[in-house]
Amino acid sequence: MNIERLYQQYLAHPSVQTDTRKLQPGDIFFALRGPNFNGNQYAQAALDAGASFAVIDDPAFHSDPERMLLTDDALAALQQLARHHRQQFSIPFIAITGTNGKTTTKEMIRTVLGSHFRTYATAGNLNNHIGVPLTLLSIPADAEMAVIEMGANHEHEIEGYCRVALPSHGLITNIGKAHLEGFGSEEGVRRAKGELYDHLRANDGTVFVCRDYPYLVEMSKGIGHIVTYGQEQADYNGRLAPGTALLELETPATGLVRTQLVGGYNFPNVMAAIAIGLHFGVPADKIRAAIEGYTPSNNRSQIEKRGSNTFVMDAYNANPSSMKAAVENFAAIHAPRKVLLLGAMKEMGPDSEKEHQALADLLQQRHWDAVVLVGTEFARIQHPYIYLETSEEARKWLEQQRFENTFILVKGSRSVGMEKVLPAV
Repeated sequence: MNIERLYQQYLAHPSVQTDTRKLQPGDIFFALRGPNFNGNQYAQAALDAGASFAVIDDPAFHSDPERMLLTDDALAALQQLARHHRQQFSIPFIAITGTNGKTTTKEMIRTVLGSHFRTYATAGNLNNHIGVPLTLLSIPADAEMAVIEMGANHEHEIEGYCRVALPSHGLITNIGKAHLEGFGSEEGVRRAKGELYDHLRANDGTVFVCRDYPYLVEMSKGIGHIVTYGQEQADYNGRLAPGTALLELETPATGLVRTQLVGGYNFPNVMAAIAIGLHFGVPADKIRAAIEGYTPSNNRSQIEKRGSNTFVMDAYNANPSSMKAAVENFAAIHAPRKVLLLGAMKEMGPDSEKEHQALADLLQQRHWDAVVLVGTEFARIQHPYIYLETSEEARKWLEQQRFENTFILVKGSRSVGMEKVLPAV
């Protein structure tokens, strides 16, 4: 494949699309394949709709040689183009991965760096084999900072993303139990996320390490440039102000920072943003203002008031480590009444029953005014709580209650749809 020819097309039309439904005039269309679709079928339609160029990998659809590039693999071409574009920059490229908190941490870092630099970051959670190259190709020539989120559900994914994004800096938020179907074990998760450290170690990169997690300190050994943060003795220290529904923390540089994020479990995410901001010379007052002005979205660590009740919405995703952190944080909040609506944890593989039982056992260690467990996974374990099969049933249950002055935690895996319990309240 002639990457230079393709890159010249990109420079003339620096906007890439893989979905004809979102196509804008001038976009370069990449015809990707999936288990149930073949993007090559839509290549000519994309050109007819105004695409400037199309990259295909099926000769049967090579209908316009002047405006189509036939390759062996359109996805590989997309990734090669993204890597080539990345190589035109000498700015910091900060890669973020981890089990929990990737998107929140990425957004916090983007917000902090963006208060002082022209900063471009992954949109939403476009952190997979398609999203990473699309993110890279969305970065314009005037960028001063780039923040790239990398998700994974099996080994060697992060390694592949690093070959495309070539990060100069990196951060692992934490290592926990998630996507166990793909990783096999927590040790598999550690190896997979550790591929980011492997890249930085081999390429004289810089890593930001939370000192509060000894396993990250251990994993980062041998990396040439290590910047630490956390509550423990570190390059950038902070102190958590406990007992409040919204996270508050204090650092020597910023003073007291009042965030709009729920929970002490977000402390490392905010500290990462503070540490990275200070490391790159963002003034402390800008850092504080950026963090205090950041409002979470997409049901991630959100507080929502409905009448006299307060909903803690954390319904974007759930796994054993994030569920444990959310429950323990909820227990620490001072509130007259507490109710939990928890959805099942998906992709747990053969550990599913054990992990759901462990969650139920954790819940029984404390008093709650009511607990509702949603999803068939909870039907297979022993617990004394209300069991409902779907989030729609949970919404109806909630509508029938007459809660006043109550804190209500809503959390579960994305596919359970726990966000649906709230609108009807």
